[in-house]
Amino acid sequence: MREFPGACPSMALSALDGLKSLFNLIWLLICVVVVIVLAYLFTRFLAGRGGGMGGLSGGGEGFKVLRRLPLGRDQSAALVKAGERYFLLGVAPSGITLLAELTAEEAEAMTAPPPGSEPPPSFGEALRTVLKQKKPR
Repeated sequence: MREFPGACPSMALSALDGLKSLFNLIWLLICVVVVIVLAYLFTRFLAGRGGGMGGLSGGGEGFKVLRRLPLGRDQSAALVKAGERYFLLGVAPSGITLLAELTAEEAEAMTAPPPGSEPPPSFGEALRTVLKQKKPR
C-alpha cells in the first residue's frame, strides 16, 4: 500500500473498511431485489398455468362456479357449469359429492334473481349511500 504524507495508516484502513461496508450493503440490496423479482416471476408463471386456487375458484376454461350456498361450517352446495353441462355439488371437508345433474333451464332458474326483486346496488352506490347517511363531524 502506498503511504501518503501526513496521513496515518489507520485512517486509510478505516476508509477501506467503510468502502467494504458500502459494497456489502449494495450487494445485499441487489440480492433482495433479485429475490423479489424472481418471486414475482414465479407467481406470474403459476398464475399462467392455473396453479394455486385459481382452478378451484371458477376461473378455468369451460369450468365456472355459478352459485354457492353455504349450508354450515365448511359445507356448501355449488352450482357448477362444466362445458355445456350443469352440476349441483355438495362440498365438504371430506370431499365433493354430485347431488344432481341439471338441465340448462333448471340451472338458469337457480341463478336468476327472484321475480319482482331489484338487483343489489353496486359497491359504488352502496358506498355513496353510507357516506350520505354519515353525519359530518
